[in-house]
Amino acid sequence: MEILPAQPLKHLYHLSRLLVRHVSTQESLSKKVILCPDPSLQQSYMELSQTFYEAMKTCASLKSIPIARKLHGQLISVGLDSAIFLQNHLLHMYSQCSLVDDACRVFDSIQQPNVFSWNTMISGLVDSHRMMEAKNLFEEMPVRDSVSWTTMMSGHFNNGQPAETIKVFASMVRNCDSFSDPFSFSCVMKACGSLGYIKLALQLHSLVEKLDFANNMAIQNSIIDMYIKCGALSSAEKMFWRIPYPSLFCWNSMVYGYSKLYGVGRALHLFVQMPERDCVSWNTMISIFSQHGFAVESLSMFVEMWNQGSRPNSLIYATVLSACASIHDLEWGTHLHARIIRMEPILDVFAGSGLIDMYVKCGHLHFARQVFNTMTERNAVSWTSLISGVVQSGLEDEALLLFKQMRKAPISLDEFILATVLGVCSGQKHVLVGEQLHGYTIKAGMTSSTPVGNSLVTMYAKCENTHSANRAFELMPVKDIISWTAMITTFSQIGNVEKAREYFDKMPERNVITWNSMLATYFQNGFWEEGLKLYILMRRLEIKPDWVTLVTSISACSDLAILKLGVQVIAQAEKLGFISNVSVKNSIITLYSRCGRIEEAKRVFYSISDKNLITWNAIMAGYAQNGEGRKVIDVFENMLKTDCEPDHISFVSVISGCSHSGLVKEGKHHFTSMTEDFGIYPTCEHFACMVDLLGRAGLLEDAKKLIDEMPLKPNAAIWGALLGACRVHRDSKLAEVAVKNLVDLDVDDSGSYVLLANTYSDSGQLEAFADVRKEMRKKGIEKKPGCSWIEVDNRVHVFTVDHTNHPQIKDIYRILDEIVKNIGDTSCSVNPLSSLFYQDNHIEKLDVAVGIA
Repeated sequence: MEILPAQPLKHLYHLSRLLVRHVSTQESLSKKVILCPDPSLQQSYMELSQTFYEAMKTCASLKSIPIARKLHGQLISVGLDSAIFLQNHLLHMYSQCSLVDDACRVFDSIQQPNVFSWNTMISGLVDSHRMMEAKNLFEEMPVRDSVSWTTMMSGHFNNGQPAETIKVFASMVRNCDSFSDPFSFSCVMKACGSLGYIKLALQLHSLVEKLDFANNMAIQNSIIDMYIKCGALSSAEKMFWRIPYPSLFCWNSMVYGYSKLYGVGRALHLFVQMPERDCVSWNTMISIFSQHGFAVESLSMFVEMWNQGSRPNSLIYATVLSACASIHDLEWGTHLHARIIRMEPILDVFAGSGLIDMYVKCGHLHFARQVFNTMTERNAVSWTSLISGVVQSGLEDEALLLFKQMRKAPISLDEFILATVLGVCSGQKHVLVGEQLHGYTIKAGMTSSTPVGNSLVTMYAKCENTHSANRAFELMPVKDIISWTAMITTFSQIGNVEKAREYFDKMPERNVITWNSMLATYFQNGFWEEGLKLYILMRRLEIKPDWVTLVTSISACSDLAILKLGVQVIAQAEKLGFISNVSVKNSIITLYSRCGRIEEAKRVFYSISDKNLITWNAIMAGYAQNGEGRKVIDVFENMLKTDCEPDHISFVSVISGCSHSGLVKEGKHHFTSMTEDFGIYPTCEHFACMVDLLGRAGLLEDAKKLIDEMPLKPNAAIWGALLGACRVHRDSKLAEVAVKNLVDLDVDDSGSYVLLANTYSDSGQLEAFADVRKEMRKKGIEKKPGCSWIEVDNRVHVFTVDHTNHPQIKDIYRILDEIVKNIGDTSCSVNPLSSLFYQDNHIEKLDVAVGIA
């Protein structure tokens, strides 16, 4: 037997002592270090190889870079650096210490690497996410064994490439004559389940049956897990009941499968039947309750687990904290936090991430930050939870700063953190960061991720880059409902209703959110009739609406003043149990108000026990629209008594109500109070209401002075309000000033010219009236045809200017003449030149005639 000199052994002895000092706080690892009892003694090659093997094995466990390199140097000094056995373990040690480049140099120095050498090097590359290099090395292998194939398959799967896992498996089936390792089947079944390939799942099941692997416990576990993830729950159930003694993994999987197949009740029944339970069993049942909206039951199950003597692990704590977050139960969450501190030696990454998420969703970002700062270890979930909380608080710059810090930490970016940060970039301010992240997703091969693709579509849409949004959508290999809905919203934002409907019709499946998105697209772009038709189609197809659907549809009926259809939607809301929803009731108040049913609106308002600001604003706007200014002020004062702070919309209603009721003094008071008492600075909308208030009262000079002293640039609504007042009070000089400013703002608008012409007409200045008409013809400006409608006996009668096609038009004109005659008989003063009565029949008067008829 070969005896090695004592001098190199002395260095090895000192190195071994260094290892012992390094692991002095980890007794279990220090026991693995084998020392030379006496450096003066000579050792055989086998004994020295064993010493190096144990030292490298311990160093790999410790992931100690300094010791790894010292061991390599000592190996060279004793002349054993060419021994294939030690070279292979050197490869393993360097890989475990994340020194993959060092491992590559060692591998290149091996003159005749064996299969173990190749497999170890490939495994190191795979673990370091260097899949392309691993794939190239795998292709160069002269001989492969089962470990080679499974290493590549698991590498692709663990690096988010399940489709590549299946390709490697298919290649293995083509190139291998026999299969002795069932682990390769477990690996490909995981990939199949993650992709939901049910046909492949059935083929794999048949193949393992043919190869007589079906009785292997690991294969049984994999088959059930694969079927459940593919949604083939019945197949999983059949397989489960065929197994004489299912493993605990199978029981846990089927409890989850039953929750999907039969619901929470059957899952709980199967859980009770389990012969034994572990932490995964309890965690599965607690998660099922939480995911199905039974957060209280989830917390009760946690208490039951504790009462039965099972101590929760960090994953269970994370699940229960998630249940607390879903119902915003801060009290239970803080109780769990205290329990974790008292019962657990350290706050690990799972419980810590759960606490961050709970505090964020309960609105306590500062507590979430404190937990994050105390964590000794953080993973992608920890960073994602905190960044999401910062984003939800509107702190976009801080979110990007956190993301930058995360990039410096040894944390690999996953699809969830990328989707979260891309959401921050949904605006012109951070669009360049978003484009850089898009480039990163392409480079990292994450373009196939559906959440990332959806975030890219949404980001580009909010940045008003429809072309890039559409391109990102088209490049997505797998699109879900969110993807399609995002594209509908994208086209809606630019007013392309036709394209939005095209994508809606192409969708392979839709949910209620998709229908709501399409409804909103129609209504927001003024396609009221098409939107209501879509709502009717939705009900015909028995798509169950949610409260958003009902609010959207009722609001559309409000804008069209179609009371009868609105009442039908309200009846459906009551039938579906949404009538108590405060948002639904707010929309009902608006509907009744705009249809002149202010008493019904008042009744609904007082039926709401938990009124919010929108509720108060809705009833105030209703009273204002119906000319009851005093009641607007009364409601406003009652709102202040409830400690509900008004917003800018509240003051629009108050000032508008004062305007319609001639309450000039009160209107001025609230306009001033808005800034002085509530810190709300007036917008153009408030100034327009004030101009209208002063104009209606005949205080035209005061209105003009208010406009001149505005800190904002007057818009068309403000000059239009002044022009309207000028027409009522026949002030043609001031009207000319208003029109000049309106023309500067909107050259193509005919309304300002028409108002000025009518002002001249009402003032008897027929020559000036003719000049305005001549100027309109010269500039090619045509009066936009007006449109009006009224619903009578379930039929909507629509009139446009010069309408003569109505089947009852003669009767309508006859009734209209009678109305005008009756007004004259009341001795009311009517200006013989007024365009209101003596111009061509106004379309709104035709509506009145139809309603009376």
